[in-house]
Amino acid sequence: MANGRLYLVPTWLSEDAPPEAVLPAAVLARARSLECFVVENARSARRFLAACGHPKPMRELRLSTLDEHTDRASVPALLAPLLEGRDVGLLSEAGAPAVADPGAQLVAEAHARGIAVVPLAGPSSILLALMASGLEGQRFRFAGYLPVESAPRRARIAELERDSARHRETQVFIETPYRNDALLADVLHACKGGTRLCVAVDLTAPGEWIRMDTAEGWKSRPSPAIGKRPAIFLLLA
Repeated sequence: MANGRLYLVPTWLSEDAPPEAVLPAAVLARARSLECFVVENARSARRFLAACGHPKPMRELRLSTLDEHTDRASVPALLAPLLEGRDVGLLSEAGAPAVADPGAQLVAEAHARGIAVVPLAGPSSILLALMASGLEGQRFRFAGYLPVESAPRRARIAELERDSARHRETQVFIETPYRNDALLADVLHACKGGTRLCVAVDLTAPGEWIRMDTAEGWKSRPSPAIGKRPAIFLLLA
């Protein structure tokens, strides 16, 4: 029996945007055709699949969880439907599966067992923010989350700024939404006035806003508070 295929199905970045506004028709059709999924969060995955117009009742779908708490030793068992010849969709909370996402573990296991991996087109907040920033798009680095405490966070920001200047590369990083405004304050404290900073908030949502300015410009012309909204930060020294 031939193995099934692992489809990497992008999801919405905001539930305020209907799936058809951010995903190609072929991706929506593929999501509707699958009955087995590996998901980061079952509740939000069901909301997404229902919004996609999946023809099956949600209770009839087979959803297995792979999140940051999943033991690595249990990841291979998630491949069982694929080894039985069934296609499986991988869904993330991050928009694009396996990018800054625990789903990368499943993709690696699929490759190790000769299972075909099929990436589908859809929104990635990292790339959308980089596209909209006007910063260096040839060379960039995703730094993920920065330290939680202010002092080590400022030190890390200063390090990213030095690396950006040395390599002429855009540094991209994120934060848990409730710490967005504290992170922005630390970026403006740590960075030189001429360093360019872009903040992209609520990408693809009706309330999306994107601003790029120098650190000095951000200080002299403050923006409204970001609050607990999904945001991406980018800097170029």
